[in-house]
Amino acid sequence: MTPELPSGRAPSIRDVARLAGVSHQTVSRVLNNHPSIRDTTKARVLQVMEELQYRPNRAARALVKGRSRTIGVLSASSSEYGPARSIEAIQDAAREVGYYVNTANLTATDPEAIEAAVGHLMGQAVEGLVVIAPQVRVFDTLDHLAIDVPFVTLQSTRRPGEKALSVDQIAGARLATRHLIELGHRDIYHLAGPQDWIEAEARMRGFLDEMGAMDVPTTAPILGDWTANFGYYAGRELLRVRDFTAIFSSNDQMALGLMHAIHDAGLNIPGDVSVIGFDDIPEAAHFWPPLTTVRQDFAELGRRAIAILLAEIGGQETEGYHGTIVPELIVRSSTGRPAA
Repeated sequence: MTPELPSGRAPSIRDVARLAGVSHQTVSRVLNNHPSIRDTTKARVLQVMEELQYRPNRAARALVKGRSRTIGVLSASSSEYGPARSIEAIQDAAREVGYYVNTANLTATDPEAIEAAVGHLMGQAVEGLVVIAPQVRVFDTLDHLAIDVPFVTLQSTRRPGEKALSVDQIAGARLATRHLIELGHRDIYHLAGPQDWIEAEARMRGFLDEMGAMDVPTTAPILGDWTANFGYYAGRELLRVRDFTAIFSSNDQMALGLMHAIHDAGLNIPGDVSVIGFDDIPEAAHFWPPLTTVRQDFAELGRRAIAILLAEIGGQETEGYHGTIVPELIVRSSTGRPAA
């Protein structure tokens, strides 16, 4: 029978002690696996904890032990596919080494909101911090905050001394663009992401660099917003002129909208227009036709981020973990040679 507590409040360490007939110091020793505790006492305390469904407060224990085994994640756009997968990968990697992850999602990117989110994470006694902030303005604010724990970013802003770990977005964009050029396309448009996103800027740069390196003329990239809706309406507008044979979309969702617009116009993919995306979201293999895209290794990104933080927490070298991860071109049926 589960013991009842006054007013239905959450159980505390003193409730456990009272019902187990021991001191709260004894309960604390049980929680910390102290060798002086007798097996019978430990069993009684654990039984009461189970009956009460007592869960120790990690932040409070950290004050006593000096360790929280918690990593903080500051995320500015967790609803988008890339940041969401990055958080998931970090959680998986942290769990494998016995760490928790506490995430603060920014609903706004003004300095006050960023400072409050960082303060929240520091208040949870996090031992390290991962910053997933696609916008440059977030890093401008972080530069002025006193962050006294090791931290790593998942975007490269090319700032002096930054500890960045990222997928090489420029290389990925060049892979996508080169694939279209090698198929024989010369009239290629690029549907870019939002102007203030670090990844969008890098992918646009990779597209322009590869077009220039292959001596293929280009038009100005079209700035989008990552959504399939934008891809659809951009596609409809572009098809009014139809002076292209291929489109490189900066993400898979906008590529989906583009494909919808192309189908609505009665055109064939890839017979009339080739489409390539970026990210390789789980649904990309089931678009019609299946989408050629660029895959990012988020699992490796999460593993390296946690490895860097744990090494820094332990005062070890992290040189081997930094740098960029090369993405992979996934060729499916949405790209082909241009019509003769």
